[in-house]
This record gives sequence, C-alpha cells and structure tokens, in this order.
Amino acid sequence: MARRVLVPMDASPKSRKALAYALEEFTDVEITVLHVTNPIEDTYFTGEEDFMTDFEALEERGEREAEAILEDARHLADDYEVDLLTERAFGPPANTIVEFIEDGDFDQVVLGSHGRSGLARLFLGSVAEKVARRAPVPVTIVK
Repeated sequence: MARRVLVPMDASPKSRKALAYALEEFTDVEITVLHVTNPIEDTYFTGEEDFMTDFEALEERGEREAEAILEDARHLADDYEVDLLTERAFGPPANTIVEFIEDGDFDQVVLGSHGRSGLARLFLGSVAEKVARRAPVPVTIVK
C-alpha cells in the first residue's frame, strides 16, 4: 500500500489526467506534485534568447510556467478535497524525476504519457519510459 505518491506534471493534458487518476485511486496518502523546469526545451527557449546572457529571463519564464502548472494542480486537488504538496526542480526531466523519487522516499509514481511514437519518440525520447525503467518504485503511466 502506497503512503507517498509522486505525480510529475508539465503543462500537458496527459499530466493533468495523471493527477486526476492519482487523486481518485490513491486516497488517504500523501500526494506530491513535481514540476521540473528544463530551460533547453522549446517551451522555455525560443531561440531568440542568448542562453548565456538571457538565462535570468529563461529562468523567470520557467518559474511563471511552473507556478501556473502547480496552481492548476492545486485547483484540481481542491475538487477532490485533497491537500497537495507541490515541489519544483530544475534540470533534465527524466533524470531529475528519478533523483527526486530516490531522495523523497516515495512508494509510487503516476505520470502522463505524451504518446509519441516513431521518429518523434526516437529523437525526443520518452520521459515516462525513462522514469519507468529507472525508478526504484512502481510507476503508473496514464495515457
């Protein structure tokens, strides 16, 4: 029986669906939502910025995005009358999530799948797949 569940979230509908699943399936446990900011991804880096000189601007954009995602998670949890813990981290998503799991004494992870296939999956990789392969606890991937 899980005591502590981690739900990594980004801005995708699949992440929100994963949180809803966790809120429905894991009652009476501590649920932590984690947002990992990766400034190299297109979400934060448009190519117009000079990464070295505009790092502060990229970081600020990432902070605003993270807060919006975590606020959305809190609102969804309110619908289920659940108090969430929210955390933020910075780095490559899959590696950062796995490190967070190892350091946080979690029993279960629930995350959304982006459903990439073919070349997109080959070149972009799958955070969910990497986490599932490397996590020291059970991982539920919600499609």
